[in-house]
Amino acid sequence: MKEIRIGLELRTLNNLIRRRCDFSSHKKEIETITGNNGWIIGFLAENTAAGRDVYQKTIEEHFNITRSAVSNALSLMEQKGLITRPADRQDARRKKIVLTEKAGQLKKLMKEDFDAFESTLTKGFSDEELETLYNFFQRMKDNLQNS
Repeated sequence: MKEIRIGLELRTLNNLIRRRCDFSSHKKEIETITGNNGWIIGFLAENTAAGRDVYQKTIEEHFNITRSAVSNALSLMEQKGLITRPADRQDARRKKIVLTEKAGQLKKLMKEDFDAFESTLTKGFSDEELETLYNFFQRMKDNLQNS
């Protein structure tokens, strides 16, 4: 039986996902968004719609990325006019992360592409299989975080 290498398969899948994203139908309009910016914009939009404030620490924890990586991403996003960082009303030392109108427009285009991509990615899977796969991914993340 062939040896199964889950890490290699996930890496290969990640490469295919990145390549697919590079051929987005709205690539020209959203080319200012690089790296984790798209995911961060989606996360900010989702939380804003739910009435929740988002801070740098929130992004670090949600995406499990380092403080410096988030800081760099947010600085670039601010330079590109995608976010603002006003001081929190209760604690001026904390900066709330807020999407700009420009980012909101890009989010709409990204959502169209993401929905089509997600549909292609999960084609042929039952709801039960997707739930199981999701649970497997969560366990893998837990394993790595706790090792």
